Amino acid sequence: MRGEPLDAETIVSATEEVLRRHGPEKTTVLDVARLLGVSHGSVYRHFPSKAALREAVIRRWLDRVREDLAATVQDSELTPPDRLRGLLTAMFATKWTKAREDPELFATFRALAAEHSTVSSAHVAFLLAQIRAIVVDGIADGDFAAGEPDAIARAILNATSRFHDPTHAAEWHSPEVEAESTDVISLILNGIRTR
Repeated sequence: MRGEPLDAETIVSATEEVLRRHGPEKTTVLDVARLLGVSHGSVYRHFPSKAALREAVIRRWLDRVREDLAATVQDSELTPPDRLRGLLTAMFATKWTKAREDPELFATFRALAAEHSTVSSAHVAFLLAQIRAIVVDGIADGDFAAGEPDAIARAILNATSRFHDPTHAAEWHSPEVEAESTDVISLILNGIRTR
């Protein structure tokens, strides 16, 4: 049995490991408890259901992505076009790296994200807010043409979905994906710049 106290973060880490090994369909709370050397009741004291535990895994995964992206947006030395290019490039690279370096967990993330639409919706809202903030700054600075920031942000996110939406993950292994994403970003920036 486990000697040290059990906390939620330890359980989520163990769940990631079990999901990586067995996938979302075959992973049980009992598997997580077994890996931790505790009873399944100990896991349920921190997470009331298997769904809550799986949601915590997705939330942590997306929190890490958000932390990486937030750092990109906050560089006030860069112009809004450079910040938008940096955000989109980082957004794509983060997803591509996770899909390439940890394909088992990424496949699990895709399956779980579909189940937990509120967590996924919150992530999309975060991305839209980041893009919108840059668009607002770009309009205020005269770099971007006047327009409705919410509509522009949504159009940018939709136009780039092939490079960040997990449903397109199979395409990310193409050697051309990076050049294609750079072309799309340039097209977007050209389309919203002040004439």
